[in-house]
Amino acid sequence: MACMDCVFCRLMREGTARWVARGAEACAFAPLNPLAPGHTLVVPSRHYTGVFDTPPGVLAASMSLVQDLALAMRTALDASGVNILSASGPGSEQSVPHLHFHVVPRWVDDGISTWPTSPSRHHLIGDPSAKLTEALNHG
Repeated sequence: MACMDCVFCRLMREGTARWVARGAEACAFAPLNPLAPGHTLVVPSRHYTGVFDTPPGVLAASMSLVQDLALAMRTALDASGVNILSASGPGSEQSVPHLHFHVVPRWVDDGISTWPTSPSRHHLIGDPSAKLTEALNHG
């Protein structure tokens, strides 16, 4: 998808989002349908589809903003925790093809769950951890 077609790129270009933070590498804004009060999206300021094509420095800047935002949620919103959610690629349920992180403030007994309730039905032949170790060592 070209940047001109990306809803997040359009928001940044037009400046129409409800901004929480704007930086050269990453920015943060409130989603249209928040899961909780203070739920915020963090996105790279340039278009990258997902974790697979985002340069390490941009990913680091995005995660730094995620951490700053989580700390702000703890102090400004009295959140006792946060969920950081992201999806990349066709099998992940990624809804907008621009890398983004949902930072959702949480409170004890807040009534929501962001954790899967059942494991994947997908099966692999062999040891997944060994396959990952091999890929990391030869990648």
